[in-house]
Amino acid sequence: MITMKNIIREGHPTLTTVAKEVKLPLSSQDKKLLKEMLEYVKNSQDEEMVEKYGLRPAVGLAAPQVNVSKRMFAAHVTDFDGILYSYALVNPVLKAKSKELTYVPGGEGCLSVDRETEGLTPRYHTVVFEALSYDIESGELIPIELTLSGYVGIVFQHEYDHLNGILYVSKLFPELPNAIPAFSIPAEEESI
Repeated sequence: MITMKNIIREGHPTLTTVAKEVKLPLSSQDKKLLKEMLEYVKNSQDEEMVEKYGLRPAVGLAAPQVNVSKRMFAAHVTDFDGILYSYALVNPVLKAKSKELTYVPGGEGCLSVDRETEGLTPRYHTVVFEALSYDIESGELIPIELTLSGYVGIVFQHEYDHLNGILYVSKLFPELPNAIPAFSIPAEEESI
């Protein structure tokens, strides 16, 4: 089980290294890690587990954050329509992005960053990812394409950045005059 003691922090070289492609078929170690990353994110959203294990709440976790420099991440996040996006992704690729930018009002956070930060991180309002989705129950890899907008899109971009050795703190701005706060761009006005 992954706990906060397994998560490396800002300043660790793995967090600024571009992660390697995951070799297929998945090794038993990779399968275990994908399952444990998704489990951490789910547990971190359960108050009882947070208290019992001292977990910091999260909506995503990337393999480099547990010092494994491989292109894998897990996300478990619900959008404002109540739709759950729960995935353990392998070798994701950002295939398309909107021109419109967005950001999380108040700024982003990260399990690997222990300090308070000020500023906004620009993100694309809508993104399209292609990846292999690891089904924890069946153990199968399923090719998927995800079109994500608003907050959910921001979460996936944040985790994807980890695979490219980028921490959100490296791209903080005091204001983003050409960006719109997450959740406020009507879908029909977007372009990819």
